[in-house]
Amino acid sequence: MSYKLINMENYVRRAHFEYFKSLPFPYVGTTVDVEITPVLRYCKEKKCSFYLTFLHAAALAADGVREFRQRIHGNQIVEYDECPTSHIELLDDSSYCYCTLRHHMPLDEYYPQAENARTSCRSKGITEDADVESMYFITSVPWLHYTALVQPVAGGNESNPRITWGKYSAGQDGKVLMPVSILAHHSLVDGIHIAKFYSNLDAEIRNFENE
Repeated sequence: MSYKLINMENYVRRAHFEYFKSLPFPYVGTTVDVEITPVLRYCKEKKCSFYLTFLHAAALAADGVREFRQRIHGNQIVEYDECPTSHIELLDDSSYCYCTLRHHMPLDEYYPQAENARTSCRSKGITEDADVESMYFITSVPWLHYTALVQPVAGGNESNPRITWGKYSAGQDGKVLMPVSILAHHSLVDGIHIAKFYSNLDAEIRNFENE
């Protein structure tokens, strides 16, 4: 993955960066019920994987926020041009492995490469097969429609955004809602950037209304 160094002398959030970087738990996050009706309808009509389709949309939404593509690298910040996803694949024994995917491609190209990666990752366990620093960490909890989520982090300079979603359920007026959580390093990401992710995600979902 290619990246550029942020000029810290001109970085407008330099004071914020240094302050939050000094905290023992410098992370910020939220959970939002997201309407997924259009994408769910699309997946049922096309008989395609909801998990992969939503993963593709969420990754594109994240890449649309430059702060989500930034990582702490020592005392500097690097900004990737795009970030792959590392998601969890459940195994037959209820453990899991990590699966890495690229997403800047149409869905008809994304599905086959994703399925191949899902098959091949089963022999790799939790060993990552790409530049870990560049990744978004993706988790799904499809058994629960939760309202809050606590995620493990290594702390310090670990600054990969974490995107998690849970079980979807019918809301008012037939709309289907699903909890989607974000956890990010506050040295890089503020509430306004998290809000932009959800706005981007809504736009990605709305695109399915015309499919």
